[in-house]
Formats: sequence, C-alpha cells, structure tokens
Amino acid sequence: MLAMYLANRVGLPRPFWAMTAAYIVSNPLAGATRSKALYRFLGTLLGCTATVLLVPAFSNAPELLSLVLALWLGLCLFLSLLDRTPRSYVFMLAGYTAALIGFPSVEAPAALFDTAIARVEEIGLGILCASVIHAIVLPQGMAGTLTAMLDRSLGDARTWLADLLGTTGSRVAETPERRRALTVDRRRLALDITQLRLLSTHLPFDTSHVRWTAGAIGEMQDRVAALTPTLSALEDRLVAMEQCEGALPDDVLAVLARAGRWLEDGADATDLPALRQEIQALADRRVPPVELPTDDGFVGPPAPLSPWNRALRIDLAARLDQLLSGWRTCLALRQDITDGLAGKPAPLRRSAALGRKVLHRDVGMALLSAIAAVLAVGLCCTFWIATGWPSGSVAAMMAGVFCSFFATMDDPVPAIHGFLVATLWSLPIAAIYVLVALPLIHDFAMLVLVCAPVFLVLGCYAGRPATMLIGLGMIMGISGSLALHDTATADVATFLNINLGQIVGIVAAARVTRLVRSVGADWSAERIRRATWRDLAGMASARRSDVQREAYAARMLDRIALLAPRVAAGDSQPDSPRTQRVLRELRLGDDIGRLQQLRTRLPRTSVAGLLAGIAELYRDRIAGRVDPAASETARSPALLRELDRMLVAALHDVSRPGVDTQGAVSAMVGLRRNLFSDAPAAIHSPVPGGSIP
Repeated sequence: MLAMYLANRVGLPRPFWAMTAAYIVSNPLAGATRSKALYRFLGTLLGCTATVLLVPAFSNAPELLSLVLALWLGLCLFLSLLDRTPRSYVFMLAGYTAALIGFPSVEAPAALFDTAIARVEEIGLGILCASVIHAIVLPQGMAGTLTAMLDRSLGDARTWLADLLGTTGSRVAETPERRRALTVDRRRLALDITQLRLLSTHLPFDTSHVRWTAGAIGEMQDRVAALTPTLSALEDRLVAMEQCEGALPDDVLAVLARAGRWLEDGADATDLPALRQEIQALADRRVPPVELPTDDGFVGPPAPLSPWNRALRIDLAARLDQLLSGWRTCLALRQDITDGLAGKPAPLRRSAALGRKVLHRDVGMALLSAIAAVLAVGLCCTFWIATGWPSGSVAAMMAGVFCSFFATMDDPVPAIHGFLVATLWSLPIAAIYVLVALPLIHDFAMLVLVCAPVFLVLGCYAGRPATMLIGLGMIMGISGSLALHDTATADVATFLNINLGQIVGIVAAARVTRLVRSVGADWSAERIRRATWRDLAGMASARRSDVQREAYAARMLDRIALLAPRVAAGDSQPDSPRTQRVLRELRLGDDIGRLQQLRTRLPRTSVAGLLAGIAELYRDRIAGRVDPAASETARSPALLRELDRMLVAALHDVSRPGVDTQGAVSAMVGLRRNLFSDAPAAIHSPVPGGSIP
C-alpha cells in the first residue's frame, strides 16, 4: 500500500505495477528481499534499456521487431538458467521486462520512452517500499535459518561419521531398514549443502551480524562437502576389508572405537594427535595383529599381510585421518560463526571459498528452454499481427513471462497449468475491482479498505510453501489485470480482451513447452550422469596437477541433490544400483584429483597411462561404446591390470625411507574399488626386481 500511495502521489500512470513489484520481491527473510529487490531492479533497468535501443531501430517492421524481442527474451532466459543463484533474476527480468514494455509499444513506438521510464519508476518504487518495510517492520534475519541449516548439515555428517566409527559387527549384513534410513540421511546432506550455497547468496544483504561471518560460512560449506566423499570411501573400505578377511580385524575395531569415543567427548583438538598416531599404526602394520597357531600346535609368527589387505589398511588409515581432521576443522569454523553472530571479530580467511561456481549447469536444457520461449512468443506474435487483435501484445507478453517463470523444472507444464487455474479463479475478483469498485473510489483510504480483504488473505496463502502457487497466481492475476488497465476508462470489452490475451499467452507457453522441452525425470537424471562422466574424463585427462577435488566434490553433491527427487521412485530400495553408482562416481572424482596432485611426487610410478585409460573409459561411456550388460571388470581388463601393477609398485615404495606414497596407494585403492567393484580381492601383478616387503 505504501508503494501504491507513493505511485499515486507522484502521478505515475499505472500505480498497480508498483504494488505487483512489491509482492513479487517480498520474502520472509529481510536479506533475501533486499537481494531479490536489487537483482529485480537491475534486470528491469537492463530490460528497459534494451527496449529503448531495439524498438526505435525496428519500429517500421513489426514482424522483425517481434522477432528481435523474442530472441532477446530467449538469450536472457538462457543466461539466467546457467546461473542457478538468485543473481539469475537479473537476466530473467531483463528478458521479460523487455517483453512487457516492448510488445505494447510495437503499435505505438512514439510513446516508448515515456512508457519505459514510467515502468522503471513504478517497479523501482515497489522494490524500494518492499525493502524498507521488510528491513524496519519486524525484520527476519537469515541468522536463524542459516545456522539451523548449517547445524542440520553438521548433524547429518556427524550421524554418518558416528555410524562408521560405531561399527562393531558386520556392515555387509546390515538390515534393509537401516540402509534405507542411512541413504535418506545422506541424500538430505547433499540437498542441505546445495541449499546452503544458494541461501548464502543473500548474506551480504542481511541486516544481522551473520553477514560478517560469510567467509567462515563459505569455507564451512566447502569443508562439509569435502567430508562427504571421504565418508563414503571409508564406508566402502570397511565393507571391502570385511569381505577380504571375513570380519573386521580387532585392531581396526579398536581404533574405530577409540575415534568414536573422541567424537562423543566433543572432538577435543588436544586429543587428536595421539589418535592420529594410533590410526597411522594401522597403515604401518605388515602382519596380522595376532600370532597364529601352526599345524603342529606351536604358536609361530604370522604370515605377512597380502598386498590387497595391506593396501586396504593404508587407505583406511588415510581416510580416517582425513575425516577426523576435517571434522575438527568444521567444529572450529562453526565456533567462529557463533562468535561472529555475537559480534566478536571473525578470523581473516585468506583461502577463497568455492562459492556458487561449482553448481551443476545444463547448457543443453537451458538452450531448449530458450528455444521454447522464442517459439511461444513468436507464435503469439504471428497470430497477433495476422489477425490485428488489439490485445495480442498481452498474449505475447504472458507467453514470455510464463516460459521464463518455470524454466528450471523438468516438466514446467503442470506448474503453468496451476497458474492458469489460479488466473481463471482470479478473473471474477479482478472484474469486480476493475469494472465496479475502482471507478467508484475517490480517495486512497477507501482504496486500502477495498484491497485489504482480498490481498491480505491471498498474501497469507502466498507466504506458505504448500499454497504459494495458487496464492501468488491469484495475486498476479488480480494485480496484473489492474496494472494492464487504465482503471479510469475500463470497460467490459477491454477487460475481456486483455484477460483473454493473458489466457492465450499462458496456454501457448504450456503447449509449446510441452512440445519442445518437457522431459521426464529419468531423462534429466541420465543427462546429469553424463555430465559427471564428462567431468571425470576431463579430470583424468588434465595435464596439470592442480585439479580441484573440492570443487568436484561440491558439484557432485549438488548433482546428488538434483538426482534425489528424480530417482526417488526408482531408488525406493536401499543401496539400489543407481544410488551406488552415483556414490562411486563421487568417490572416483576425489581419487582422480588426489592422484593428479601426487603425480609429480611419485618416484617410480608414472600415472599418465593410468589416467589416460580412465579418461578413455569415460569417453567410451559418453559415446555409448561400453556394453551395459558386461561386468565392470570385463569392460576394461587392461586398465585393471595396469592399475594392479601400479598399486603393487606403490606398495613397494611405501617401505622406502623418505618416500611418501601412502596417498597414492589410497587413491589407487579407491580407483580399483570404484571402477572395478566386482574385481577379485587379490593383486597378481608382480614388481620387477623384487617382492613386496
């Protein structure tokens, strides 16, 4: 109402645009409202600028002008879909603001500049009023929401870690119910990390102390994301060791129990060095921890551990050490955030967080969405120009808006249909306002009284996630009708024409979207997996040793969060093959990155051939040259032999003084387990010139 009052006082032609803008940018969180307001205003300004430049240049050719505006909308939509943060609103608004201003100006280009200026003023006024009111009247900061999400992420990671450290029996024989519960927790962890990255975009605009902790929050997100592949790897190695030896050895169980007590006691940093020494002892052991009886009854020295068993111990120790150190770092960062919220100075963080650059991007789907928007707008413009329909510009506008609103969905059509239903429900209310109530109102106080009953109720519905679609749809339907009309001279014919244009535009957006870019969940899931294969091939074929394992881990967690709702029906069974494949690919990227970082420090082992083989394997998968029915070992036996040969060579170098190849052994064990999970638990490749000590 403040936006409406000011717009009326300064004499803006369509004050209901200011009210509509205030509703669109409003958010329960003050920081989110301010950031959304800034992005919307920048997008509006960019769209108006584009319109002022494009319309006069093509005003003598309506067909060409319509095509140019449709292409501008498609380009902006494409760019917005490549940026999955709230910043994408700049590009989306730039696209359909040009449509909202440009299409009505096709038939009257002389009034373009005045219309563009008025629209920027109206929308800017609505944005300003929403930001001021949300910052002053009962402001809701992001601190509570953000810290609750951080704590839930830490809690999910701690639950996973405590489950691993609390291992006392067989992990192979876990009940399906337990595995199902753990799978749900791990998916939720991936989803929480992605939501944290998106929510953190609003941090600089928040009104509380939480904005001063942005560095710690960003680093903590990266640390928790980096824990996830290590947690999954440790779980897999425990299963592999149990399968290899029949049961987990007593010394391994003892170290796990010791680490579990350390976790339960608060993960004190002073106790960590001693615990890490016990973990390292697992990697240094070359014989079983007990003496074995011989055939004649005497107790003799135990036989040396097999190469594979020893490699598993080295890998297990490395993963466990990495986990406990990472967990301790996460707790320290969480304390820094608590201190920052209390107003204490936060430590300077020189290492840049990964931020939003690691989020998954689907260029192909963004391009399809842009093409659908161009076609829908073009179809409406063709009908408008061919028939001379007075409200054809409204159809073109609405087609562009609704193709943009829901472009992030696999199948936007149900959501567009939901908005269409809400628009139809809003028509009788809009008719009462436009044709009956507003012509009789002569002062602002009466306008407030007339608007309050409907908009207060609809605002409550729009503020609840379960009813947001219908609430916001009816608000947009009513306020859109009011904004598109000159309420002082409105008549029944104009009202019906404009609203028919809205309905035609929405229907055109739904039909074209259905034909061009609506896809199923399985199809989207397969595209996400292929994007992962491209990443793995690129990491393996990289010439540099500075491959960002953390960035890949964060991107994979984002993909797991995207995959979770898409494969929920197919993955109702715990430990389904699809779920296990995704987790293996998450771990595999971490192992490739680790091996790339160590490649220049390995004394006897050249990893170039191995990494080239991995890259070729995933290029074959992308090209469809891999037989899906064949076992993993049968798909690339030469790669498995090369991996075994290099693993034995790395084990040989572990015993040499001054040579640190435990990281390489850990990475190669991970590659063997993730690439060839069905390979036998034995390494037969000999080392030339000697046996393994």
